[in-house]
Amino acid sequence: MSDHQDYLGTGSDTKFRLRADVLMLMLKGAGYAAVFCLVLWFGLMVLYWIGKALPEESRDTPDPGQAFLQQPYIETTRV
Repeated sequence: MSDHQDYLGTGSDTKFRLRADVLMLMLKGAGYAAVFCLVLWFGLMVLYWIGKALPEESRDTPDPGQAFLQQPYIETTRV
């Protein structure tokens, strides 16, 4: 293994090395955030394209989640 880990070429300047390391960490975090946002956008676009591929009649049907709210209330008594 090599003991040479000065990949930024900073030499012996510790202040510059600290700033360069912080910059590299911030760029790495920004890269992770960009990848996360792109994956999220791609997932939403896939859902959008699937929705557009459905037939027109399926978009005109009522929402099945609202059926629960339209059921009549039945009063029950416990003995």
